Amino acid sequence: MISSMSPFTIFHVVLSLVGIFSGFVVVIGFLTLTRLDGWNAVFLVTTLLTSITGFLFPVHRFMPSHVFGILTLILMAVAIFARYRRHLEGGWRRSYAISSVIALYLNVFILIVQLYEKVPALKAIAPTQTESPFKITQLANLVLFIALGILSSLRFRSEQFRTA
Repeated sequence: MISSMSPFTIFHVVLSLVGIFSGFVVVIGFLTLTRLDGWNAVFLVTTLLTSITGFLFPVHRFMPSHVFGILTLILMAVAIFARYRRHLEGGWRRSYAISSVIALYLNVFILIVQLYEKVPALKAIAPTQTESPFKITQLANLVLFIALGILSSLRFRSEQFRTA
């Protein structure tokens, strides 16, 4: 599968995976009240670049992934503004947590779509992505991120956090 991918596609996929991994580290920071400045920067940059590079693929029609990309860019603008312009003061702390968790959710949603398209075993059980296994996976993903979003916004709103 990787051998058939262009260098640009590999770059995009690596950005996406680093963004997803670092996003989960950031969410752990929200939940444990740990300020992870380096991880936050990695998450913001890679997630932003994932969305930008997603628009550079040669397609000739507007696709659902473009909607996700636009939403993610809006969420990243809010997150970057909250973090670096408003320094997480007041309600901007909660805005940062919520926008970050939603952006991470959107990237994981797309990851699941791609896995069901590219991994033969997953494609076999949900070839059109309208089958129950795909729907159940995406529903579990949604429930997980709703819980993470609520917990992150409640926990991270506290002014008392430690620096890692």
